[in-house]
Amino acid sequence: MNSLKRVTLLGSTGSIGTQALDVIRAHPTRFQVTALSAHANADLLIRQALEFRPAAVVIGDEKKRATVQAALSGQATEVLAGAKALEEVASRPDTDIVLTAMVGYAGLLPTVRAIQAGKTIALANKETLVVAGQLITQLVKKYGVGLYPVDSEHSAIFQCLVGEERNPIEKIILTASGGPFRGRSAEQLASVTKAQALKHPNWDMGAKITIDSASLMNKGLEVIEAKWLFGLRNDQIDVVVHPQSIIHSLVQFHDGSLKAQLGLPDMKLPIQYALGYPERLPSEFPRFSFLDYPQLTFEQPDRATFRNLPLAFEAMSQGGNAPCVLNAANEIAVAAFLRDEIGFLQMPDLVENCLSKVSYLADPSLDDYVQTDHETRRVAQELVGAL
Repeated sequence: MNSLKRVTLLGSTGSIGTQALDVIRAHPTRFQVTALSAHANADLLIRQALEFRPAAVVIGDEKKRATVQAALSGQATEVLAGAKALEEVASRPDTDIVLTAMVGYAGLLPTVRAIQAGKTIALANKETLVVAGQLITQLVKKYGVGLYPVDSEHSAIFQCLVGEERNPIEKIILTASGGPFRGRSAEQLASVTKAQALKHPNWDMGAKITIDSASLMNKGLEVIEAKWLFGLRNDQIDVVVHPQSIIHSLVQFHDGSLKAQLGLPDMKLPIQYALGYPERLPSEFPRFSFLDYPQLTFEQPDRATFRNLPLAFEAMSQGGNAPCVLNAANEIAVAAFLRDEIGFLQMPDLVENCLSKVSYLADPSLDDYVQTDHETRRVAQELVGAL
């Protein structure tokens, strides 16, 4: 099997996007870039477009469209701008696989459009399944598309399940590094700064995901994502802290056997696995050696101190639009923390408040999710102003 896959990469200038282009660059006979998008980083988007010569690029910030257009005026690349343009390029006929590497709620509608257009989805945007997991899984089934996870933890589970289609899962265990504040008390967390929170011990990620990892919200979002990706009950998902980030997650089958996927903390491996699936493509990635890691350790997450994790489990148990509320409130909370408007421990306070204040819907439609997101952001902003 050596067919060329045409790739649309949404969020090409972020951490996942740039690493995805490293993978594509290493396999020029396997992948062709057909579209790229960036929210505001016009300079990097221009450089990427000049190298990969996609049919189209999208700049989210419409004020920067003229800059991108001028820089690419001698190219055959079409320059588009704005949120609607993302939906349009995600559903074009000249692409086979859409890698959604955008951060946050913004990835939802382009992913919906791509599924409706019959595209294979390589999902790095966990918020899509957090916000609207039931809807997305219904659409994936209806349109018969592949949905392949890019998150390292979900990729690990996906890899462990290959060949196990007939064997029931007893539970999955998502591993968490614990972030930079593992072991700290609530009193110690009250005074942490954003500079401290942005120093992740193992992974190099964007600011929003790094803060989520420090607060354990990232793991909470991954719990909800796993429920929908793998068709699990809430009680089949567990979390264990594994500071070395070598075991990326585990699956326990009903005979008690555990399967794990191991490797160095490098996002290029799960990106390449999703893009190349069902093949494992060769790579020059650094290889893991047990001799470099003579001890792999595990511990329970501190749910009392890091309250975002139990809040995520609670939202998953409520179902309906509660995870959508959780996600929107968290996006506002993280942005406010990064602007020094609230403290680290006020982020879960804000999320918890929104879960109690925003109208609950048991069976939301796509329009309901959009409205829930809008309402939650309004309520969250008011709460930020009042803190």
